[in-house]
Amino acid sequence: AIHYYLLFIFLISQFYLNKRIKMENIDLASLFLFTFITIYTPGPANITSTSLGVRFGIKKTTNFLYGSGIGFTFTSLIGGLLSNLLLTIMPSIELVMRLIGGAYILYLAYKMLQIDYSFTQDKDNEQVSVQGFGFKYGFVIQLLNIKSIIFIITLYTTFLNPLIGKPFLIFLSAIILGIVGMGANFLWASLGAMISSILGQERIKKIVNLLLSLLLAYTALKLSGIFELLFS
Repeated sequence: AIHYYLLFIFLISQFYLNKRIKMENIDLASLFLFTFITIYTPGPANITSTSLGVRFGIKKTTNFLYGSGIGFTFTSLIGGLLSNLLLTIMPSIELVMRLIGGAYILYLAYKMLQIDYSFTQDKDNEQVSVQGFGFKYGFVIQLLNIKSIIFIITLYTTFLNPLIGKPFLIFLSAIILGIVGMGANFLWASLGAMISSILGQERIKKIVNLLLSLLLAYTALKLSGIFELLFS
């Protein structure tokens, strides 16, 4: 999987080399916090990756992981282009979307306190063939993943709004998001059982959840502009 991360590094470098966008207009710290916490915590694709990885092994789960990664890339691209269309037609809606995005992230912060890292397997279906959970299944699970759809719209209308009007950079960012998402799926498929075992311990789970929740709350407040009002 190292070549996917080399591609990731290359694509990130294109943002810095591209003269059509000023990176200082993007709050990278908040962007990375929101992106990685949302993508790497349990969701439909990550939980399914864990279950399939434990049941069939990482090698037989690869087709699902590729499907999920490409599905997330496709969803990111569509979400980015729709956000581009929305903010191009109604640029004044940016503040509204920023406030909605902040409220959504605060909601995620609240839900993070309740998140569970355990997963269950259906004992009656342990003999189900891996063929039923291939590329197509992984692709579709992302298209129907409400968490991903809301995340992407929030991402492009708030954190990545400097990309509006720049279709090439939206395309580039969608590929980067797809690689990050696929990396999360591979991680959960490979180490999901171990992660579940460690974070399944109540005390550790509470500490991790509280830390992630506070980071998300900080991101939401920073996004809404409250800090600027308080300290200006």
